[in-house]
Amino acid sequence: MADQETDNGAAPSRVEDELEEAREKAAEMEDRWRRTAAELDNFRKRVARESGQQRDTERALVAASWLPVVDNLELALEHADAGDEAIVEGIRAVRDQALAVLSGLGYPQVDDSGKRFDPALHEAVGTTPSPEVPAGTIVHVVRPRYGDGTRVLRPAGVVVAAEER
Repeated sequence: MADQETDNGAAPSRVEDELEEAREKAAEMEDRWRRTAAELDNFRKRVARESGQQRDTERALVAASWLPVVDNLELALEHADAGDEAIVEGIRAVRDQALAVLSGLGYPQVDDSGKRFDPALHEAVGTTPSPEVPAGTIVHVVRPRYGDGTRVLRPAGVVVAAEER
């Protein structure tokens, strides 16, 4: 009987030890969980802050690339009393400079005249019968497209050849 008392006496002590060990493990896991949640929240805030800073930096770079265009427009306005040919030539130079900026940003102007109409790249603003070219061919670009084949800043506004009726 003494053995049974020892077993009975030891059993509650062992259960209490295991219970205390489980409580400590649960407390440790809860602490780890809280730390991980705090780290995740800090990471989320840091990413939001850094992406905002990156957006601001990119916006400033794009704006700075347009400054020479604005400067040349200002110069053209200062010389507005010059002859018509000089004004037209100045406007062409500023347009070419603006197109170069767009191209440098990855959105070159594309000439779609004579190409096959593609709704992913073109917006039909009209149709016209044209016996010289097959139906579905772009006969006039009203508004040019900017971008390469994968990134389109703006689709071209085009007039498309239609079948004669």
